[in-house]
Order: sequence, then C-alpha cells, then structure tokens
Amino acid sequence: MHNFEKRRDRYELFASFEKPLVNLSFELPMPDFRPYCKANGLPPFHFFLFCVLNAVKNIDNFMYRVLDGEVIKLDDFAASYTVINHNNDLNITKFEMSDDLPTFIARSLAAKKIAEARTELANMGPLMTPLEQKQNVHITCMPWFKLTSVEHPIYRHADYDIPSLAWGRFGDAQADGMMMVPFSVQAHHGFVDGYHVHLLAQSIAARARDLI
Repeated sequence: MHNFEKRRDRYELFASFEKPLVNLSFELPMPDFRPYCKANGLPPFHFFLFCVLNAVKNIDNFMYRVLDGEVIKLDDFAASYTVINHNNDLNITKFEMSDDLPTFIARSLAAKKIAEARTELANMGPLMTPLEQKQNVHITCMPWFKLTSVEHPIYRHADYDIPSLAWGRFGDAQADGMMMVPFSVQAHHGFVDGYHVHLLAQSIAARARDLI
C-alpha cells in the first residue's frame, strides 16, 4: 500500500464527493490482432479481453478498493463480462483469471456458453463475502456501433470503487497494421487519474503487440 499512501490526500478529497468518478472515452490505438487471431483460431473479443484484464491487474491504481472504510489493494479478481442470452437479454459471465492466453480463452468461452444458456440473471453478488464482491472489474462490449461515450448504472456513486471498462466495434484495418478501438474507462478518481488511464491503454496495446 506504499504507493497508495502517497496519494491518500487525493483519495480523501474525491471520496468526499457525491460522485467521485472519472469517466473517459477515447480511441485506443491497437495493433490489428485480427489476422493473428484468424490464423490461430482465436476469437478476437476474447483475445482483446485477455489483454485488457491482464493489463488492469498490473496497474496498482486499478486494483484499489474500499473495504470496511479502509483502502485495500487486491491481489487478483475474477474475470467477468456481459453477454446476450437466447432471449436477447443481458447476462453476466464469471470465470477464474489466467495469464496464459489459451487457458484464459478456454475458460472465457466456457463461461460464455453457460451465461448465454441461462434465462435468469447470473448474479452471484448476494452469495459473496464483501471482499469477494470487490474482487471484480466490470466489462461490457457493444460491437454494433462505434462507441463515443457510456454512462454505467451505479448503485451508489459515493461507494463506487470497481472500475468499469467498455468498448465498441473494432475499427477498420489501417495501412500501418494498426486499428482503433473505441474504449471507455470509469474508475474512482481517488485511485485513478487520466495518466493511469493512459498507462492502461499503453499496456493493453503492448500486450497485444507482444502476443502477435
């Protein structure tokens, strides 16, 4: 928690706000990983999700949470994202994180299949401990359009400490081998500044670059 203590005064400032959130939407430059995914039989969404969640895990500022009135730093979190079930209603996946790409994708696809088949909402929150409820990152994707902004539903703004990440339709391939992903990051401003969102964006792109 040494790094957090250096910004405790910033946290205390924003924690006193009714809505202590920073919400940024931007175009994320990415190496176009779709040819690599096609050549290796990998679903592009799950490849990108792997890069996103493992980038989050390695930036302290996205791992802070508030538990029993004090700030803690998570060691890990469950992977999760929204899907559409067979009734075209939202449902939620959940599976164990992995820093191994094939393992991550296998788990992600298995969780997707289960969530898509469920009629009832897969909400495990009431069965979790307070700590387990914090061990989460909210992920949603809207591939039907180019995302320009998003406002997430929030139970209580002042208590909201779990990052919410969203993206829209992947951009067209560019001549330089890059593409743009419309991306959005929402987080507690006591933990995350615009600079940390910049670090996250760089880390996501670097992970994809290293993999392909």
